[in-house]
Amino acid sequence: MRQTAGPVPDGGGLPGLTELPETVTIGVSISVPDPYGTEIQDARAAHGDPRARSIPTHVTLLPPTGVPTALLPEIEAHLVEVAAAHRPFPMLLRGSGTFRPVSPVVFVRVEGGAQECRALEAAVRSGPLARELAFPYHPHVTVAHDLAEEVLDEAYEKARGFSAEFTVPGFGLSRFGPDEVWRPWRGYAFGG
Repeated sequence: MRQTAGPVPDGGGLPGLTELPETVTIGVSISVPDPYGTEIQDARAAHGDPRARSIPTHVTLLPPTGVPTALLPEIEAHLVEVAAAHRPFPMLLRGSGTFRPVSPVVFVRVEGGAQECRALEAAVRSGPLARELAFPYHPHVTVAHDLAEEVLDEAYEKARGFSAEFTVPGFGLSRFGPDEVWRPWRGYAFGG
């Protein structure tokens, strides 16, 4: 049965702008819906990843990026435009992959929907969110990060049999809090 990626609530603007510091750290991503999101987060916690419960399960479109709070209205308008220009698409997560030895990350592969993720990532990472990346963009869902080699090996083996299929209705903007937890801030539903 095909699920739909987490709720994409569309609201008018970003809440709480007046209470923010001068700069905030944001990220843009596609949520992985339950039960898959919780399953991956539970696996990440079981591997001993200390960040497992502070990062909702997702496919990154814009990695953690520090921005001046004054720029948020322009970023908001940009994300609304990006969402309006894209359509819902099917996503298939299946099997495991790794960025080792370059980076100590094990992930679930985006097997279906990768092309749409690349187009969406390029659109998001433009305009007021234009920035260089440390590595070429590769859509994925992290299951273990920065852990001992034997733990990464185990995570890779366990994720090999993972499979999830769902429809992506949009993406979300999240904010990194002072408690080092990522929280959804606003959702953007695709046009059409």
